[in-house]
Amino acid sequence: MVQKIGDQGETLVPDLIWPFGRLEGLDEDDLCMAAYEIFFTACRSSPGFGGGRNAINFYSTEGDGGGGSPVKGHGVGMAVTSKIKRALGLKMIKKRSPSSRRTHSWGSVPNNSNSPRNSPRDSPRSSPSPSGSPRIGFTVPTTKIKRPLTSAEIMRQQMQVSEQSDNRLRKTLMRTLVGQTGRRAETIILPLELLRHLKPSEFNTAAEYHLWQRRQLKLLEAGLLVHPSIPIEKSNKYAMKLKEIITSSEIKPMDTSKNSEQMKTVCNCIAALAWRTPDNELPTGVCHWADGYPLNVHIYISLLRTIFDTRDETLVLDEVDELVELMKKTWPILGINKLVHNMCFTWVLFEQYIVTGEVEVDLLAATLAMMSEIAHDVQTVDRETLVYVKMLKRGLSSIKRWSEKKLLDYHANFDNYSKLKVMEILLPLASAVTKISEDVPGYATPVQEDGDITTDQYGNRADLYIRSSLRNAFTKMLDDGNINSDTIEVQDVADALIQIAQATQELAMKEKENYSSTLKKWHPVAAGAAAVTLHSCYGTLLKQYLTGTSQLLSNEAIEILHTAGKLEKFLVQMAVEDSAECEDGGKAIVREMVPYEVESIITRSIRQWIQERLKSVKDVLQSAKESETWNPKSKTEPYGHSAVELMKHAKQALDEFLEIPVSIAEDLAHSFAHGLEELFRDYTTFVSSCGSKKSYVPTLPALTRCNRDSKIRLFWKKASPCTVTLQTAVDNDSIEGNNNPRPSTSRGTQRLYIRLNSLQYVLSQLQVLEKTLSLSTSIVSSPRNRFNNRSLQLQGSNYFDQTRSSINSATLHVSQVAAYRLIFLDSNSVFYGGLYIYDVENARVRPALRILKQNLTLLSAIVVERIQPLAMKEVMKASFDAFLMVLLAGGASRVFTRADHPMIEEDFDHLKKVFTHGEGIVSEETVDKEASAVEGVVDLMGDSTEKLIDEFTHVACEASGIGVGVGQKLPMPPTTGKWSREDANTILRVLCHRNDKASNHFLKWTFQLPKRR
Repeated sequence: MVQKIGDQGETLVPDLIWPFGRLEGLDEDDLCMAAYEIFFTACRSSPGFGGGRNAINFYSTEGDGGGGSPVKGHGVGMAVTSKIKRALGLKMIKKRSPSSRRTHSWGSVPNNSNSPRNSPRDSPRSSPSPSGSPRIGFTVPTTKIKRPLTSAEIMRQQMQVSEQSDNRLRKTLMRTLVGQTGRRAETIILPLELLRHLKPSEFNTAAEYHLWQRRQLKLLEAGLLVHPSIPIEKSNKYAMKLKEIITSSEIKPMDTSKNSEQMKTVCNCIAALAWRTPDNELPTGVCHWADGYPLNVHIYISLLRTIFDTRDETLVLDEVDELVELMKKTWPILGINKLVHNMCFTWVLFEQYIVTGEVEVDLLAATLAMMSEIAHDVQTVDRETLVYVKMLKRGLSSIKRWSEKKLLDYHANFDNYSKLKVMEILLPLASAVTKISEDVPGYATPVQEDGDITTDQYGNRADLYIRSSLRNAFTKMLDDGNINSDTIEVQDVADALIQIAQATQELAMKEKENYSSTLKKWHPVAAGAAAVTLHSCYGTLLKQYLTGTSQLLSNEAIEILHTAGKLEKFLVQMAVEDSAECEDGGKAIVREMVPYEVESIITRSIRQWIQERLKSVKDVLQSAKESETWNPKSKTEPYGHSAVELMKHAKQALDEFLEIPVSIAEDLAHSFAHGLEELFRDYTTFVSSCGSKKSYVPTLPALTRCNRDSKIRLFWKKASPCTVTLQTAVDNDSIEGNNNPRPSTSRGTQRLYIRLNSLQYVLSQLQVLEKTLSLSTSIVSSPRNRFNNRSLQLQGSNYFDQTRSSINSATLHVSQVAAYRLIFLDSNSVFYGGLYIYDVENARVRPALRILKQNLTLLSAIVVERIQPLAMKEVMKASFDAFLMVLLAGGASRVFTRADHPMIEEDFDHLKKVFTHGEGIVSEETVDKEASAVEGVVDLMGDSTEKLIDEFTHVACEASGIGVGVGQKLPMPPTTGKWSREDANTILRVLCHRNDKASNHFLKWTFQLPKRR
């Protein structure tokens, strides 16, 4: 059984609301009976109504078809074709035997529960309606009348009015019009006439009469008091009296006899109210009892509903043209005009499409066709004369609301190909209703009502439909739970998001294949708008996931991001293809898509991971630095534990970096390597923070001159009987130690050796890290990588070049510090503190060499092999510097003569051989190169004092730029610390240590140097 829109404002069909106001106290049967009474009264003079039975053709939907040609009577004949149906695109009902319709002639419709179809207006006719309007309750005559039905019979049958009610109406009109056959219908107050002329005896029971009387009074109350066409004052005495009488009749029927005072009062009140005219207007000769809104529209729509075949309510009768023409005769009574008629007729078509289950698309197409008539009416109606603007607006708004509810979820409402035709009609229907609503005078700006859908900012409602429907479809897809198949059970968010992405792509393909071609007529980039919407929907889920997870580099998260990236590419391509004909080539629609930024998210996550991992390694390094003692871990691992901890965690970080389940851009690899480099350089700085070699070099003593009778010399002569020398002391120490003098290397110097080993360990591990990075297949080139060109040239690049450079510099620095500490601190007693003290012959270099050899042996045992040459070289340079310090800055305890030169030269040759033979592993070329400066100074010690003075004078004058001349005062040469034969300060120091009269005299008169004390 189909549902019907309630006349009282309620809705039995979802989303379709009755727009024409509410009527209290009158139900559908009351209105239907009132409509028939008014219709019959208005058409009483037409053929078929005045007692004659002029035949008209009528075709029922029953029967097998066939039959003869239409029969025309002498009265109103029905045309074979209908102009209205042709104009609205409605199909004609198939012809069939006239007898099939005559089966129910005289308007009888048997009350059979097995009837093939029950109309929404079908109700049992064997008992009276609640309002006392009995319907057909008799049996079908056994003899079938072999003639077509008249207009009156068709209407009576369509409206299901009983013969008894019809007879009472005819009797009333006959009594009313006695002697007034030319009286116009709009001058007759029909309910009043029915009350006057029909007596209780003409009804089956008193209760039936009471109900009938109540209906007539309620109708008068609605037309005259509640919804009058001409506003009425609350203080109107006639209205007040009439209201009082109507209220009292609810308990007891009103006396309508000829001599009843109450009836006379009712007649007077009704006449006074019905024959009123608007202010400042002349009488029109028309009574106003049924032309107030919304009563008139309710009654008129009840009439219009009769155009549908009772056997198949999806079809409009072929006789619709003649029936509508007859209905127009009620316009003066009901106050209907063409605009109101067109709106009501449109509503009836639209309503019928819905209540019959939305199966007959032609009814919807007819509704759309009627929109052109309404649009024309709106344009031609003057604002001041548009009485029913509100009615028009509400009617259009209800149609629009229902249509847009469907369109806003067209995926659910038109989910198969057969329903797409409905969508093709609803789109222009909604557009037409919107356009007409905007053109209604006085309502150019739509009034927002409950349930109305506001347009988008661009005015493109098709865009709104697309976005809303796809959002609904997307939401439904999520609510279904099982995305692709009923056999797939979503166990976690990751699986769900991947399946949703696949389902979203399928939804986009379905949209493009099924709907976009239809929507393209109303939206230039329909598929593009769909792509943007789905992109946004999935993007919202993706954003929620990314916000709620901290493991963005897990396998699940990476798979989700890659899946999202593929979906985004598909949707962007879909939008671009759809907007290829646009001027901008689809750039505008693509700009609406907020990018997922999958690559950026992955890159950001990797960078964040790098920062966190590097911080972790840095924390480990800091802890290791604080606990470092520079004691070797073991004999096989002669390096500090801090180096081991640093490289272990650096390698772990690198392994984890390369295990990230994505292709890593080369710039990220360099960024990671750069972060490790900073840690390595920090560690290198930490290792090399061991002081400076200069801190171990003795301060240069003040320049003095020697004299043959100096106190030092006298002291030495007095002590000469003592035969114990430095050599004897060292020899005795060797005997006590089984001819193996102990090395003088201190624990501090040994710790410096561990620092050297630690630097070398880090350097060796760098090669492992770099090889791992270079050979990794996870690292790919970056198109916009600032390292790209360099990477292509070097084919793998050197990731830790800067670290190597800093380690090499640190190694050199630590080697120098260790060497100077070894020579100037640990071996001070045999080198600077003991060599050539007071006398060359008795303080030769042999003891120092023996101790040096032992120190070099220990160095070779501690320092790793790869770094030994550098360490040996620095020890050699430190020993050479110490030898020079003895010769040039030995202080007051050292005095040399020209005769000492052969012994000094021999001692230095022995010192050089220590580094080229035995424990020494320094090349002869290197030794000779570093020894050249020392040898030059030693040669100076073999020159005569006069030659030294001449050479000093020449060099000092050239250095100062004053030129060599007699009587010139020589400047004091600065101490550069770079001892060499060509240095004036070096020659001067040789003279200061020369114990002869010439040097003493030269130094005294040239520089006023003091004597030694």
